[in-house]
Amino acid sequence: MSETRLTVEPRTEFGKGAARRTRRAGKIPAVLYGHGVDPRHLALPAIDFARVIRENGQNAVLTLDVAGATDRAEKATELALTKTVTVHPLKNYIEHVDLLVVHRGEKVTVDVPVVLTGQPGPGTLVNQDLDTLQIEVEALHIPEQIEVSIEGTEPGTQISAAQVALPEGARLVTDPDYLVAAINEAPTEAAMEAEVDTEGAGVVEEKPESAENGA
Repeated sequence: MSETRLTVEPRTEFGKGAARRTRRAGKIPAVLYGHGVDPRHLALPAIDFARVIRENGQNAVLTLDVAGATDRAEKATELALTKTVTVHPLKNYIEHVDLLVVHRGEKVTVDVPVVLTGQPGPGTLVNQDLDTLQIEVEALHIPEQIEVSIEGTEPGTQISAAQVALPEGARLVTDPDYLVAAINEAPTEAAMEAEVDTEGAGVVEEKPESAENGA
């Protein structure tokens, strides 16, 4: 995954009121931390950051150009990984972002989406048990997704995390015994109809209260 450059601004006001003012200005409150340095409070351009997440996913690596950074202890440019994106539960806008400082060549642990590709054999039903795999990989080589082929698989096939091919240099963190996908035999139409028929079996309708009282 390639890195994306964003121009960000330091924040000097904090609290809910300051956060609301930041969002009204078209920016997102964020905190940058990691590598033993003091957390830095930043404001991200809302539209640009949302586009990065939409196009690259939450594992996007950002090159942050910090506007107005004059303190020697504060770098003007930082490499960061998006760790947490907090979205408003009702209005669906980004409320806050946590960013983690990373260095080139450093390995990070991330959750990567799993995508099943190909068509299984006829008469099968595919169940995907894991939507993501956690891997350790170099920060600038995080894959956008991990593809798992189910082409031509037969009923009874099970694919565990250990069987998934990872990008070169990546290490599996997820338990290798976890089931990623299972290919089962698809139920026949007759079996599905029989299941529907038995759903109502043994049901006893309650008599109206008036009938029970002899009314």
